[in-house]
Amino acid sequence: MAYYLEDLLKGKEEATCSRDCSVTFDLDTKKRVNLVGLGDVGGTLLTGLKLLGGDLISEIGIFSPGDVAIRYEYEMNQIAYPDNESAMPEVVMVEKENLFDCDVFIFCASKSVPALDSGIEDVRMFQFEANREIIREYARMARNSGFRGIFAVVSDPVDPLCKAAYLESNTDDEGLFDHRGLGPDQIRGYGLGVMNSRAVYYAKRERKFGSFLTEGRAFGPHGKDLVIANSIENYDDGLSRELTKLAATANLRVRETGYKPYIAPALSSGAISILLTLRGEWHYSSIYWGGVFLGCRNRMTEHGPEVEHLPLPEPLFHRILFAYQELEKI
Repeated sequence: MAYYLEDLLKGKEEATCSRDCSVTFDLDTKKRVNLVGLGDVGGTLLTGLKLLGGDLISEIGIFSPGDVAIRYEYEMNQIAYPDNESAMPEVVMVEKENLFDCDVFIFCASKSVPALDSGIEDVRMFQFEANREIIREYARMARNSGFRGIFAVVSDPVDPLCKAAYLESNTDDEGLFDHRGLGPDQIRGYGLGVMNSRAVYYAKRERKFGSFLTEGRAFGPHGKDLVIANSIENYDDGLSRELTKLAATANLRVRETGYKPYIAPALSSGAISILLTLRGEWHYSSIYWGGVFLGCRNRMTEHGPEVEHLPLPEPLFHRILFAYQELEKI
């Protein structure tokens, strides 16, 4: 018996809004992008958007406390082709109150990242409490501004923070959930792209995982309960779980070298996946599934996200279902 991702929703009531929740998104026009947070991830992501997004982005607005935004405005706008200085988007500083005057808002703010010698294995969930407080403020700002674009979450842990943004933006001052904030399909989490890329890394180096390069898929959250499938048509549960473990712990291998693992996430999950979203091409991101934000392969259309419709073998579906149920608990 084949299963589909849509089977995760059996018996569930879909959330509704008091207004049209669909993102109004014209894929044929350049977008104004605003980015909050210029730490390691945000600065690297900004560099990726600057270098790769000239055909899609008209301007990138940046906001971050302190002088770091001034530094990035200087540096980013001194990157240019010698004979085509307008080929890349201009980077401008924006005031906090104007952050939602854009088509795409990117949340890269983070309160802290544990030290390399902290001994904390699940760094992402350690960050949840602190980063949830930060995203709450921006979710309220999006609500109050009537924002209708994409609210992109890159900070860890991506999937729970997406849900936190959705809940907070739709809660009024009396604490009542009123469906008057961000629509669920406006919020997208960008964390699964690098997990797919890490699986690709190992699949290129070990022949037994080679099927992943042409037949594999990634599902679920960025981190714990990640689901890597070596193949959809020829699924091998043992190989898939082994490759999943390698991908899920790849960040620890980087930390063992004495460095924080932020370059690949900022580019694979962040810049590349966001640009693929704006192109309407297939990519990995977390989207809304009946109360949970779950990562899967999808693409943006003018009518909202389209999920890849694949028949899933039963063992794989139940792995995804377990990840879904664990996210429901957060």
